[in-house]
Amino acid sequence: MSRQLQRLLPAAARRRHAVAWRLASSTATTERDDAAKRSFASRLKDVGVGFAANASRSKEEKQINLGKAMTGGLPDFVEEWTPDLFRKVGKGLGVAAVASWPLAFHHDISLLVPLLASGATVGYWKIGLDDLKQTSSALPKNFPVLIHLRYILESIRPEIQQYFIEADESQGQVPFTRAMRSTIYQRAKGAQDTRALGTRRNVYGEGFEWANHSMFPVSHADVEDRVTIGGSRCAQPYSASLLNISAMSFGALSANAIEALNRGAARGGFYHNTGEGGISRFHLSGGDVVWNVGTGYFGCGKTIDDKGTRAFCPDQFKENATKEQVKMIEIKLSQGAKPAHGGILPAAKITSLIAEARGLGEGPWLTDCASPPRHSAFGSPAELIQFVQQLRELSGGKPIGFKLCVGQPHEFAALCHAMLDANVAPDFVTVDGTEGGTGAAPPEFQDSIGMPLAEGLRIVDGFLTGAGLRDEVKVIAAGKIYNGFSLVRTLALGADATNCARGMMFALGCIQALKCNTNKCPTGIATQDAALSSSLHVPTKEVRVANFHRATVHAAREIIGAVGVKRGRDVSQDHIFKRRDGVQVRSLSEVHTNYFAKLKAGQLLTEEGLAETSPIMRRWWRDGYDAHTASQDRAMAA
Repeated sequence: MSRQLQRLLPAAARRRHAVAWRLASSTATTERDDAAKRSFASRLKDVGVGFAANASRSKEEKQINLGKAMTGGLPDFVEEWTPDLFRKVGKGLGVAAVASWPLAFHHDISLLVPLLASGATVGYWKIGLDDLKQTSSALPKNFPVLIHLRYILESIRPEIQQYFIEADESQGQVPFTRAMRSTIYQRAKGAQDTRALGTRRNVYGEGFEWANHSMFPVSHADVEDRVTIGGSRCAQPYSASLLNISAMSFGALSANAIEALNRGAARGGFYHNTGEGGISRFHLSGGDVVWNVGTGYFGCGKTIDDKGTRAFCPDQFKENATKEQVKMIEIKLSQGAKPAHGGILPAAKITSLIAEARGLGEGPWLTDCASPPRHSAFGSPAELIQFVQQLRELSGGKPIGFKLCVGQPHEFAALCHAMLDANVAPDFVTVDGTEGGTGAAPPEFQDSIGMPLAEGLRIVDGFLTGAGLRDEVKVIAAGKIYNGFSLVRTLALGADATNCARGMMFALGCIQALKCNTNKCPTGIATQDAALSSSLHVPTKEVRVANFHRATVHAAREIIGAVGVKRGRDVSQDHIFKRRDGVQVRSLSEVHTNYFAKLKAGQLLTEEGLAETSPIMRRWWRDGYDAHTASQDRAMAA
């Protein structure tokens, strides 16, 4: 029987048809028998294909179940458990324990029963009341007693993992593996984060990455960990950390989560990006703030019609941008998890605190709060650069930049042409990879739209360098940065500094329950449910945020020193190697050189330099020029 049929048929069917095949083969001595044999094989193939099709349909039906919400972390039944239900159950246990004593005295039941019942009731109340009083974790406060079942299962998980599953490094099922999360948890808590007996990774497996160290390393104490952001036109440059808090809005995150992040940023000396939801009172808790200005112009706009359409307001912008705690302003063009996709906050979900942060005025709020896919204040590369200069003047000369997930490369080339024509450049560009996180987005946009960070970062760094703008414009990168190596690898790809969102959430206590879009986050982080969010203890969590930042930057500085340089910008793609399969190894500078070659400063500004540029990048650069000039012509015609 052919190997193809063996794969297609189930085991029992293979055995039956193998016997039949041998019988058919032994008697196939005539042309009639040969024809019968071929016919029999065809029927077997049809049967096998049928089995395979049924199996495929069954698998698809399991995978594509649009009526069932994707969940993770805590089971749904745990969400029904509340402190009130804990008390009711406790009272019931108490009544049952008291009622069991008369039965024992009348010898209807063993005396052991009321003793055990009373002991269990006392233990139940003791554990539950301790859970409600503690402040170190939100989970016991929200789910007293019952949550200890999770802790018990978690305590034996390493053994179960080791004996039966062994998938700490496997990715694809969840955004962050257990190994990634464990690193963050340990560093946030200040626990020991060293390991014994060597790496758990397959160093010969496809995709394995490493940094080549120097024989003459630099002490990590001599490695710079600050980056000055602000070009020649910036009056108030800002000294940023190598690692900062990425954009997360109040509304997506709870008030306590935002406050803990900001106070952690103040402790650690790094900035906190507000997200596009505006500057809330919780963002002003002492930490440096980067104000993210999105398409809804929250905190710097006004509603201009009954559909909720909003327009930029210079006066509102100036009032907020000149606040002492606001250090930089970031114009959000797109984000990695859902590029070119807007969002709507329904009117029913608008609270007074959210309205205050977004500048929506006094209630009642009768219209939805919309963030369209694109800005209304500008519509071309040249207009965006003019808007950058306008914000720079209104803010008193603070650093102004924009954030994007790279899509069509020639459009970023058009932006570079607009910068050169106007002799105006942003102070920074934030590149968000499509692997970035979000509270809620369509799966198609999360999975299949936008460019991953490694490629997008190379394009931005390449075009800015080739256009001679790289010294004026700093590059910040965001996308699954969670430890020292991921930070240094991002610097090697062209970033000056990095942002981190989900890593900071894990430092707050996120357990990756995957319920950010349900308002039922069990840790009180990604929810506006007051009962859940109130259990997040800000003084404890701010320390953990600062701990995670300090440990991660320390690890990054050690790696930078190990490769023999003193600055993050001096780490190059030649320092990082990647295994393509079990044999071939390439440095990052050798990967996709036609598309993402490292250009020389000003290489795109001369014919000689263009001749040395790869054909695809040369085409993108020229297409960008055509797009820029076409938009200029349309503006003049209008």
